Amino acid sequence: MPEPANSSTTADRLCSKQCVPCEGGVPKLDRDSAQAYLQATPHWCLSEDTQRISRAINRKNFVQVIELVNRIADLAEQEQHHPDLHVTGYRNLAIDLTTHAISGLSENDFILAAKIDRLIDEEAP
Repeated sequence: MPEPANSSTTADRLCSKQCVPCEGGVPKLDRDSAQAYLQATPHWCLSEDTQRISRAINRKNFVQVIELVNRIADLAEQEQHHPDLHVTGYRNLAIDLTTHAISGLSENDFILAAKIDRLIDEEAP
């Protein structure tokens, strides 16, 4: 069972974890818990219905967006937790994370969000 998010939940702590396969039967995070996790993943926005978190990223061109999509796909495969990725306007990427098996958010979403943030930070010049 994942530990509850609190003020000491950090991006580094989330990045040190692995996503745990979810077949359902796990309660989804409530708004307060999701907000606590968001403190460790400040680039992400919580949906009004608290079912997902999202991040928008812009790149210089289409090739750079697709390279990022491929890096995120590799990471998602390693974690066995898969985001919804939407490329629009040839250089914009929208990333949505939710735990499909529970139709809501779990700790896995924030683990992957923190790891995606780190991946993006590593590619910055």
